[in-house]
Amino acid sequence: MLRLPPFTYLAPKSLAEAVTMLADHGPGAMVVAGGTDLFPNLKRRQFDASVLVGLRSLGELAGVRGDAAGGFTVGAGTTLTDLSEQPVIREHFPALATAAGLVSTPQLRNMGTIGGNICLDTRCNYYNQSYEWRRAIGFCMKRDGDICLVAPGSPKCWAVSSSDTAPVLWSLGARVRLAGPKGERVIPIEALYQDDGIDYLAKARDEIVTEILLPRPAGVRSIYLKLRRRGSFDFPVLGAAVALTMDNGTVREARIVLGAVASQPREATDAARLLQGQRLTPELIEKAADRAATPAKPLDNTDLLYSYRKKMARVFVNRALRALAGLPPRHGGE
Repeated sequence: MLRLPPFTYLAPKSLAEAVTMLADHGPGAMVVAGGTDLFPNLKRRQFDASVLVGLRSLGELAGVRGDAAGGFTVGAGTTLTDLSEQPVIREHFPALATAAGLVSTPQLRNMGTIGGNICLDTRCNYYNQSYEWRRAIGFCMKRDGDICLVAPGSPKCWAVSSSDTAPVLWSLGARVRLAGPKGERVIPIEALYQDDGIDYLAKARDEIVTEILLPRPAGVRSIYLKLRRRGSFDFPVLGAAVALTMDNGTVREARIVLGAVASQPREATDAARLLQGQRLTPELIEKAADRAATPAKPLDNTDLLYSYRKKMARVFVNRALRALAGLPPRHGGE
């Protein structure tokens, strides 16, 4: 049985107090809300934390506020279950509701938060193992070793971003609010991520993600499709998020973002550019889907063959665009 290491748990009564606690206890401190990823990682000795600053009781970090005219604010402490069942999210941002509802199992969605999911640690077959397993193979670059076992000649870690909600929020043009000892700042969600399996988040260690800001949903159609071996609870081996702003059947704006194909979500900008100003015909969708697969460069570091995952990037973008265009699936589902 894997056991948690000893740690001190702190329960702040406000966000300001949480920020102070995190800063005061230095590199040994981490925040925890649902803990659905943090606690398993602590058990496997992937994380070291002598102090955990609990955010669960901070009501100011939970809930969805706003309206369609001015946009919505989602508290980072909102559970994935609550987010997936929010009527305004289901109505205006169905891709986000879908993504939140596809994370893991119902029990973990009841605990896990949207803030935790967008900050989810990168994953790899050689990293997400017990300490004894990793020690037996000499560890890896991401933790305790100095070689990336996926690409031994690479100077960087190739662990994969496996968040379901991150590519969706990226496609929707969301922003995130961060709070730290130096105050608050708001950044586009794409600026939160770095293409590095180890330093995958571009936020300071003592900053806390407090809110996700969603823009006005006027005219936006969105969809999220997820590939995984077991549909009941697995992490994605591919996520395809597509958001289109339509005007009388013509695509005015388009964003296509792939998840689980790199250390950060990957935006298929060339494919989206191909759609702008055009009507969604089957021929155009084929071309865009082919182009969207280009940023997907999966390696042998998650489930299923990487050649198959590369192919599925094209297939899933095709399916997503056809669904948004109101077209039936091509060739019986492909």
